[in-house]
Amino acid sequence: MQKLVLALAAPLIALNAVAEPKTAAPNRPVAYFAANCANCHGTDGKASGAIPALAGRDRAYLEETMQAFKTGARPATIMHQLAKGYSDEEIAALADYFAQQK
Repeated sequence: MQKLVLALAAPLIALNAVAEPKTAAPNRPVAYFAANCANCHGTDGKASGAIPALAGRDRAYLEETMQAFKTGARPATIMHQLAKGYSDEEIAALADYFAQQK
């Protein structure tokens, strides 16, 4: 079990070590939060399947959509639960991060 935890944590540790200095929360680079989105939306938001890509989307749209998931105004299967785990500042930083991806 310990090996599994270390194997899963290694990419996040590596990402944290090379991430840009801009932070979404104290001691948490934006890339730390963006890595959580990669499971469904692809690395840097570049999805290629049925789940929408986030890379290059309009910043305001991304932020408004995440806020709608967070408040429950926009129905979802999982995003409403995930969005509740982010502060408004983290959502804004994520929207900015994904809007800047090409």
